[in-house]
Amino acid sequence: MVVKITEKQSDRINQVVRESCCNCIDGCCLLLDDGEPHVCVQLICRYGIYCKYLLHNVLPKHKDLYEEILRENNLEGESI
Repeated sequence: MVVKITEKQSDRINQVVRESCCNCIDGCCLLLDDGEPHVCVQLICRYGIYCKYLLHNVLPKHKDLYEEILRENNLEGESI
């Protein structure tokens, strides 16, 4: 399931990823590392959240943004 976001939210999410995601190092994702560096998928996605780690582990710590995204996707109170 892709959680839709606006361009404004995308800019905020990119900031959160760069500052708070322990798997994002210099714009590359450690979870995708197979010996070659891979750009963090979320940093290049403008209209949706494709990273489950971000959605379940990083964004909930940024309560205002997380709740805004859930509300706009009609996901409040649901387990995503």
